[in-house]
Amino acid sequence: MFLSVFDMFKVGVGPSSSHTMGPMVAAARFLDLMRASPFEFHGLRGSLHGSLAFTGVGHATDRATILGLAGFTPDTYDAEAAEAALAEIRATGRVSPDGLGTLGFAPAEDLVFDYDRPLPGHANGMILMATDAQGDVILQETYYSIGGGFVVTEKELAEGRDRNEGPPVPFPFETAEQMLRMARESGKSIAQMKRENEIARGGCAKAFATGTARIWEVMNACIERGLAADGVLPGGLKVKRRAGAIHRALHAERGMNLNAPHTVNDWISVYAMAVNEENAAGGQVVTAPTNGAAGVLPAVLRYYLDHVPGASDSHVEDFLLTAAAIGGLIKYNASISGAEAGCQAEVGSASAMAAAGLCAVMGGTPEQVENAAEIALEHHLGMTCDPVKGLVQVPCIERNALGAVKAVSAASLALRGTGDHFVPLDACIETMRQTGHDMHEKYKETSLGGLAVNVPNC
Repeated sequence: MFLSVFDMFKVGVGPSSSHTMGPMVAAARFLDLMRASPFEFHGLRGSLHGSLAFTGVGHATDRATILGLAGFTPDTYDAEAAEAALAEIRATGRVSPDGLGTLGFAPAEDLVFDYDRPLPGHANGMILMATDAQGDVILQETYYSIGGGFVVTEKELAEGRDRNEGPPVPFPFETAEQMLRMARESGKSIAQMKRENEIARGGCAKAFATGTARIWEVMNACIERGLAADGVLPGGLKVKRRAGAIHRALHAERGMNLNAPHTVNDWISVYAMAVNEENAAGGQVVTAPTNGAAGVLPAVLRYYLDHVPGASDSHVEDFLLTAAAIGGLIKYNASISGAEAGCQAEVGSASAMAAAGLCAVMGGTPEQVENAAEIALEHHLGMTCDPVKGLVQVPCIERNALGAVKAVSAASLALRGTGDHFVPLDACIETMRQTGHDMHEKYKETSLGGLAVNVPNC
């Protein structure tokens, strides 16, 4: 099994990797399918199913699909150009993606939220269609947004091609047990093994180093934007941004002699909140492993760099590599999708990844790193996904803050031990998978249960 760092950490746009980035990616793939087809097309249609329908408006799924069919992609997203394009599409009922000419597409009629017909492959399903001059469908594809911005077709999902198969790598671990065994036999750290796998697939150490540096650059820039911003988040809940005010207060208190030791938790929390407020506002973020959980890992890495004695920027790559290794195990053996397994799969996975990364750069052995990930994930088991009004604001922003605090605590506990522990990470991941399978659909990002229906949402 191999999942690249650059698959786990993807630069994109908020508010959701599965509901915003995924549909935009799916639309881009459909345009490529059309370009490779011999048919002459005159129009486009689409339908959103399952969680993409129920919380699509709150997550801007319709907007992302429209822009994707117009040729926009998450990694090159330009907010100003997108606004202009949306206005023109809604006014004219047409899109003009490169290489396909002008196509009829009136979003109000041609993009349907189908609340009654879930698709069988995954909770996040969508169907895209292209039509001829008479309006008959002559090309159709079903896509599933399976979490973290990953998208597969119906056929790819059935064939297991979401597993990211490819050329062999030197350390092909599929479980934490295999990972630890390979680490013992090779004498290498988890980060070293993961780096060798990446180079075996990518072939250029310099390009890989540049890429990982870019990931942290975008993550940290997102923190800074969030700390500098004030105002109210979009979406109708009128949630006020808090990160900026908390950050200013923390700076003002730094010179005081009577600060409580637990104030460091506020620093960790404010970094995470800054990211997720930016995400909720539709800003540029990095999936880690998803947008809804994008604040946890950057917050822990920023905490390490700014608050831990002896921290070094040279360790950032090891942090990301270790975290990606753990995230890959979780995705391969369970899920990172809130629509599939609840928030345990998003914030829980992010916390496990961040705990592992922190433990590694603070000198932890592979066994301690595995223990840190297990502690963090174990104490998110059963967490539902119940966003109020379908927006990744309440309780999602604070959940990232607490996920980051748990990650630091998990790493610290693991470093105090020897790496021996009762519950293996593999057992914890399997438990998360089973729990997600048993969890009622209304607690999986549909906003039909939990906090979403027990607090005022207007």
